[in-house]
Amino acid sequence: MTVGGPLFGHHGRLLVVDLSHGRAREEALPEQLLEAFIGGTGLASYLLYRFAPPGVDPLGPDNPLIFVNSPLVGTSVTTASKYTVIAKSPLTGFIGDSLSSSHLAIALKRTGFDAIVILGRAADWTVLEIQDGEVRFHEARQLLGLDPRATESRVRELCGNPSLRVAAIGLAGERLVRYATISNDGRHAGRTGSGAVMGSKRLKAMAVQGTRPAAVAHPTELNELRRQLARISLGHATEKYRTMGTTANLAVFNRLAALPSYNFRQSTFEQAEQISGERLQTERHERSVTCASCTIGCEQIFQLGGGRPGTRLEYESLYALGPLCGVSDLDAILEAAALCDRYGLDTISSGATIAWAMETAEARLLDAPGARFGSGQALLELLPKIAAREGLGDLLAEGSRRAAAEVGGGSEAWAMQVKGLEMPGYEPRSLKTMAVGLAVGSRGACHNRSTAYEADFSSRVDRLRAEPDRGRIAADSEDRSAVIDSLILCKFVRGCFDDFYPEAERLYELVTGRRADLARAGERITNMKKLFNLREGWQRQDDTLPARVLEQPVSGGVADGVRLTRQELDMMVAAYYQARGWTPDGLIPEAKLRSLGLSGLLQALPI
Repeated sequence: MTVGGPLFGHHGRLLVVDLSHGRAREEALPEQLLEAFIGGTGLASYLLYRFAPPGVDPLGPDNPLIFVNSPLVGTSVTTASKYTVIAKSPLTGFIGDSLSSSHLAIALKRTGFDAIVILGRAADWTVLEIQDGEVRFHEARQLLGLDPRATESRVRELCGNPSLRVAAIGLAGERLVRYATISNDGRHAGRTGSGAVMGSKRLKAMAVQGTRPAAVAHPTELNELRRQLARISLGHATEKYRTMGTTANLAVFNRLAALPSYNFRQSTFEQAEQISGERLQTERHERSVTCASCTIGCEQIFQLGGGRPGTRLEYESLYALGPLCGVSDLDAILEAAALCDRYGLDTISSGATIAWAMETAEARLLDAPGARFGSGQALLELLPKIAAREGLGDLLAEGSRRAAAEVGGGSEAWAMQVKGLEMPGYEPRSLKTMAVGLAVGSRGACHNRSTAYEADFSSRVDRLRAEPDRGRIAADSEDRSAVIDSLILCKFVRGCFDDFYPEAERLYELVTGRRADLARAGERITNMKKLFNLREGWQRQDDTLPARVLEQPVSGGVADGVRLTRQELDMMVAAYYQARGWTPDGLIPEAKLRSLGLSGLLQALPI
């Protein structure tokens, strides 16, 4: 980090809201902290470590709910319109950071704060309104049961301001479903259950507006670089996202035997063509939607029946509500995705937990005769029950790990989760580098915090072989993802950089006026996340994959019969620890903390 001159792109202010007592205070954020953690997920990880008491109950009043923006938000740099929300996850018990995009992020930045920390629990259901530095609390019991879209409209009416941007929870967040989301502008901070944390605080919505932009250091040069990035973002690297969105991945993954289906019993789906992105585009495409400050327009809206407004669908939702549950009915998949949006449910955890229920019912360990693979009707019946915690839905609202622990009978072996977070649509047995990324991820099985699959889809490695170099590749991909999520940029633009770190450092310097070693910052942020997990009870055995993955070979397609053994995974995880400079047990030596400046930061700054 280069010190000197003012730090642009930030406000240097933190807002702490105490819902229990209905009050708020402001704090200064030291430049040393902002430089060290950049913003976004990096700054959020530090703030969670500071404000969450060790061992805090994720659904208790002391678990902080923290919203953080970044130096790039509000600069009109393409895709720089995201915010981070973080809390201790009620699903995993570890760090739970999620990102969401569009206009709310820009409104948050314009309030004049780099982060908002929400503490306590309101006496009754509440809407939190923040306009510039002014904080108001509104009674919100009349909003209970409303979906996030309807809540946004009603909150604007309640506050008498049609220009407010709103983050809201649906029924799932109200009922503390452990994988409930926070929604804004039709987007969702989906994974790890931040919506349940918001519901535990009796906070139905947060509404923000501001008039305080953060100045940038070199606006003329930044505008030129911004235009260059915008032009490049319209090129080949993002073409598939503009045309079909991420649903284009389904057919590709199926061809590579990397598409988990039937609760990871197969790695291909025989009906893949019926629900492919190509078929969706041809038969169901309604329109494309562009987030604020974005030139890509990846969000695709697909038609529902009956003349109703369409629903958004991405690859992960398509995978989890389709092949993972053996469902090939496009109508049912689209309806299920719409239900998840309506109730505020993470689609991956919803689909994976229902897939576990289908297999458990098949094994006659669960009394759920309608829950069978291939039944779209089962999806449509179970999702409302999960959101309302009714009947079987109350069990499934706990997520697959807790549900399996309660049912027992060996069903734990087919709860497809890591650290409690359900698996995304990547088959680790045929994507061996991604296997490491999924196993060691700080928030559990995650395709967003590790882009290790990029190596598997390239010519750099043999994706079907387990080799020690996968540890270094996985570590590097995590660090780069940490930087992208802290700046904050959309990962879809990562292919627009010829040489990511020097070009990203130039972008950072034009905004903040400071030079930075972003590779080192990424490593610092990854270690900060691990420090939180260590404090909350992480153990070496948490860095693993489900028993099914490690005991059964791939079934189907070009990788049929390929295995990933426990010994192979342990070897690659050990190589990952070595690449990180951690101990063989996955602990962080004090010397490593000192080399990254973390020891000094944690001692010098308030904790």
